[in-house]
Amino acid sequence: MITLYHAPKSRSSRFIWMLEELGVSYEIKPVSIFRYAQGVGAPDPANPHPDKQVPAILHDGVLVSESVAIALYLADAFPEAGLAPAPGTPDRAAYLTWMAWYAACLEPAMFDKMEDGLAASVRKRRNYDHVLRRLETGLAEHHYLLGDKFSAADILVGSALNWVRQAFPASAPLDAYGLRCRTRPAALAGSLKDECDGVQKAA
Repeated sequence: MITLYHAPKSRSSRFIWMLEELGVSYEIKPVSIFRYAQGVGAPDPANPHPDKQVPAILHDGVLVSESVAIALYLADAFPEAGLAPAPGTPDRAAYLTWMAWYAACLEPAMFDKMEDGLAASVRKRRNYDHVLRRLETGLAEHHYLLGDKFSAADILVGSALNWVRQAFPASAPLDAYGLRCRTRPAALAGSLKDECDGVQKAA
């Protein structure tokens, strides 16, 4: 059993989606968090995350926190789900690159754009333009980041894009990609459980 420590409408929501994609048994443990953007909420003593944030999972007594670490861990722990290219295969390098790019480039660019708007600095604007170009180029001729093969990288990037779509300009490739991601059966099932008071799901 995997336990997901979850706060609704947060970065932990994407892992309900991922757990549905994996088709494994899991339990959702709701926790309260301090939400910096709104300045509301409080840390939950029952939350094992080192910073009392989400997401965090417990699997066989092992704690994993932070989105990229959790996505990498789960995809590799359940290879039969096919959410990650196996080590040593040609697509592994591109997969790991997209996972790191999400944390190092996509999220900072999104938040820079949302915070600064038209007053963005030249550096932030350049970074934002590079991120947008990389994303549109990667999706111009393919359904997903690794071509036509869905992976855990799409859970991170797709959920972020759908969460703050307004951070990017009108774009047919981005809109089509966002729609493909959020209408996957596992994504739809996960969204129904996002605001639950706790749930267990057997594989």
